[in-house]
Order: sequence, then structure tokens, then C-alpha cells
Amino acid sequence: MRIEHVAMYVNDMERSKDFFVKYFGAVAGEKYHNFRSGFTSYFLRFGNGARLEIMQRPSMSDAPKGTYRTGFHHIAICVGNGSSVDKVTERLRNDGYLIANGPRWTGDDMYAAVVVDQEGNEIEILAEPGK
Repeated sequence: MRIEHVAMYVNDMERSKDFFVKYFGAVAGEKYHNFRSGFTSYFLRFGNGARLEIMQRPSMSDAPKGTYRTGFHHIAICVGNGSSVDKVTERLRNDGYLIANGPRWTGDDMYAAVVVDQEGNEIEILAEPGK
């Protein structure tokens, strides 16, 4: 078995799509729009086949995203080796994104950084284990 995709609601779909395309090489599918409900979404495909669906609808709520809350906490994206983690992190930092942590070696021997996207979601930037 495998997880087919993960989905999240966002306030600004175009900006969120562009974020994942620009920094993580995602390829966006066609925008879906259900005209009856107002629901719209994009599927974003990453190099290994993983997919993220970003969604929007008129009747969304946007509760504050505390760091230690129940539910999904972050998305982790593997970008290659440690040098790639450093490069992606620095690019995000230079473009004004908050780097919440790292790059650093974690307690479970992973090289990672954490960026907070424009909607307050944490994205973990990882190196392949052992690289």
C-alpha cells in the first residue's frame, strides 16, 4: 500500500501552487472547478510520483495554526542531498520566507530545515537518508 495523495485547503491557490512549483519542482495539473459548489483544486505531482492536492472553496474557515496542535503538522519534501537542502533553504530565506529551523542534523540523523509557507504551513526540507 501507499498514500496516494495528501490534500490541504489554502486561501490563495495560485500562490500556493507557484510556491511548490518554484521551490520543489512540482508539476501542476489542470485546475479543477466545480461551478455548483465553487470548489477548486490543483493536483501537484512531485518527481517520485507523490501528489499534493491544494484546494479552495467559498465556505472555508481559517483557524490559527499553532505549532503543537492535533492533526497533520507538516509536509516533508526530500530534495536530494544535504547541499540541496542548503540551497533550497537559502533560496527560500532570500525570498523572504521564515526558516523555522535548520538546516541541521536532527536527533534521528536526518539533515533537514523547516520553512513556513505563505499560509503558515510548515514544510520540512529533507536530504535523502545517508546523503
